[in-house]
Amino acid sequence: MARTQALLIQIATGDPRPISKQIVDGVRMKIATGELAVGAQLPSVRGLAQQLTINPNTVAKAYAELTGEGWLESRQGLGLYVATPRQRLSNAERDRRMDEAVQGFVHEVAALDYPPERALSRLERALRVLAPKKTA
Repeated sequence: MARTQALLIQIATGDPRPISKQIVDGVRMKIATGELAVGAQLPSVRGLAQQLTINPNTVAKAYAELTGEGWLESRQGLGLYVATPRQRLSNAERDRRMDEAVQGFVHEVAALDYPPERALSRLERALRVLAPKKTA
């Protein structure tokens, strides 16, 4: 039986994203970077809620979203596990989300008055965390 893996994510109170979204984003990143391997068991809702000192309903909401998107799978009576990778979104939805993320990034960089070359360099450095994984 797989052993529950600690889920070391941080919740920032000053972050504009809801806490459940911060959990979703944190788990996605850990899976995308390989820090959470396929088949790894996640902490229980109550366990993660206690670790983060937040309401268990918030964790349950995040876990439900991750399960619905195919990042996690529930095994009856055993808990939640990292699911086998598959394309979770249609190509059109992936393109839409990429365009949205790029536009948000461009608007933020423009507001900071960064030159494009410096912004691209920083973006490339940040994306290197995904290098060990196959990219679509």
